[in-house]
Amino acid sequence: MAIDRRREAAGSGAGRQPAPAEENGSLPPGDAAASAPLGGRAGSGGSAEIQPLPALHPSGGPHSSCCAAAAAPSLLLLDYDGSVLPFLGGLGGGYQKTLVVLTWIPALFIGFSQFSDSFLLDQPNFWCHGAGKGTELAGATVTGRWGDMGNWTSPSATPFSTASWGTTSNRSNSSDTPPLPSPPGKGNNDSNCECHAWDYGIRTGLVQNVVSKWDLVCDNAWKVHVAKFSLLVGLIFGYLITGCIADWVGRRPVLLFSVIFILIFGLTVALSVNVTMFSTLRFFEGFCLAGIILTLYALRIELCPPGKRFIITMVASFVAMAGQFLMPGLAALCRDWQVLQALIICPFLLMLLYWSIFPESLRWLMATQQFESAKKLILYLTQKNCVSPESDIKGVMPELEKELSRRPKKVCIVKVVGTRNLWKNIVVLCVNSLTGYGIHHCFARSMMGHEVKVPLLENFYADYYTMASIALASCLAMCLVVRFLGRRGGLLLFMILTALASLLQLGLLNWMSDSVKDKFSIAFSIVGMFASHAVGSLSVFFCAEITPTVIRCGGLGLVLASAGFGMLTAPIIELHNQKGYFLHHIIFACCTLICIICILLLPESRDQNLPENIANGEHYTRQPLLSHKKGEQPLLLTNAELKDYSGLHDVAAVGDGLSEGATANGMKTM
Repeated sequence: MAIDRRREAAGSGAGRQPAPAEENGSLPPGDAAASAPLGGRAGSGGSAEIQPLPALHPSGGPHSSCCAAAAAPSLLLLDYDGSVLPFLGGLGGGYQKTLVVLTWIPALFIGFSQFSDSFLLDQPNFWCHGAGKGTELAGATVTGRWGDMGNWTSPSATPFSTASWGTTSNRSNSSDTPPLPSPPGKGNNDSNCECHAWDYGIRTGLVQNVVSKWDLVCDNAWKVHVAKFSLLVGLIFGYLITGCIADWVGRRPVLLFSVIFILIFGLTVALSVNVTMFSTLRFFEGFCLAGIILTLYALRIELCPPGKRFIITMVASFVAMAGQFLMPGLAALCRDWQVLQALIICPFLLMLLYWSIFPESLRWLMATQQFESAKKLILYLTQKNCVSPESDIKGVMPELEKELSRRPKKVCIVKVVGTRNLWKNIVVLCVNSLTGYGIHHCFARSMMGHEVKVPLLENFYADYYTMASIALASCLAMCLVVRFLGRRGGLLLFMILTALASLLQLGLLNWMSDSVKDKFSIAFSIVGMFASHAVGSLSVFFCAEITPTVIRCGGLGLVLASAGFGMLTAPIIELHNQKGYFLHHIIFACCTLICIICILLLPESRDQNLPENIANGEHYTRQPLLSHKKGEQPLLLTNAELKDYSGLHDVAAVGDGLSEGATANGMKTM
């Protein structure tokens, strides 16, 4: 055949051994450089503007040395996990451990801020001023189907606050038993909403919150939901904008400026004079909070060696959950919402010290070819870790001296549009994150819709700690599942559980009797919340691993913003009085089925080096879930065969592409 003749001609003309392919589907930097033409990728036709792949060490004579120096910096400097990090002592270096701990401490403050809406904006029981507290107590014991709906407000976990739409009863003169309250928009609730002043029974441990301060009940109840999604909208914009800025100017400046401005806006929130000012300032508070969350996440990932990344990230998640569990006690201690808001923000003052303690990400400096700054930081770290210059076995410092004249090369996230594999991976993870966080509210609302039949869930603290316990159990399960199944296998398993719980709840329950239906609905809701929380969290972590260092914050921003859009559906549906809730659940259930298929397209990143530039990220390609047996031919054509078949490249171009031993999915042909 023509393909065979071209392959033979290409093999005889190349005159070199095929580069070995790594078993997990991602080529190591050296092999990636040898298996793809400089300045582009296979089959791109020169249209994609991506970084050139690192060239091999100059071992082929003066000509190869000249080409390597002109094309890319030394491979040794680009292999951060294999060369630079071991030279600095890895995570065993004392200073690196200190930096990791410094990324954990703010997670507690972040947890306080993320879960604050459950207390500041909880809709209390209310009754007409002067009517007496007995009315409130009577109404508090009878909860309607439309009362105590869940408000899901966190980007990283699943806090839950109950919002009662005036869950007080209309007292009747002819009966001692008050009737069920009318749902919002369905009745007038004249005995409460026609008053000019109200008294409130707040269930969150506060004497006064935002709702009671500005009487956000009855006709003004919609302002509560606007205030809730103002923080989420601020987070979404913050993830998108600060992510791009962090890839361009660095992680450290974005972190410090975010800390300064969250102190300004957060403390000003406590001084708000009306709900409009409160909502506006909460938007900017969320914007700054997003910058802190994103940069700390990226710094934590970039500090760690491959085998420690997941567990160190999970420790930060557990610290944030500690903030969730401590929040009710903090609210009971403060008693007033303004004091609570100030107490949540003030700990960020400690992060101002990070300007003198926390250095810029060395990995980012090396990836963007800022070798002058990288050299200074390496010398500083070696001094802190007491590393001897003789331990530089691979010669990192001599190679760094040769590259000091290079100009920095920074990349924006928009460059991912011209790639072949990288954009696909990021889009898949964005959809997974959107689905996981979006469908979580459907399960939470379904479970909390059974308060009349489950007395435990009538209590605010029972609701709150139920959500927190499910999130904690989900993170513990993630640690076990990811250890045995890897990132992709774990994400696939949790997405399948989410889809099953959703489909069974929507379809199977219609065939059950009412006595059995409610019990199974609660069970499916718990399983769904458990799995969907893991899907959202694991999608964010997966993106941090497969996105190259030069655009890591931008990629993380896209996935975290998608998670914010998923969470934004909760207050929007509540703003519309739960209209469209069933359709909302059906749409996300369909998305889970799509995500199950798309997850199979993702690579596996467990125990692999982080990609440093876009070209490295392009070589993070998919591997089959089940490895083929020895001697079995892979079903995918090699890249050389694909080039020949397309007719776009001649035999000479084939000789410069991937070797015959490297297949399209990164596996070596037997």
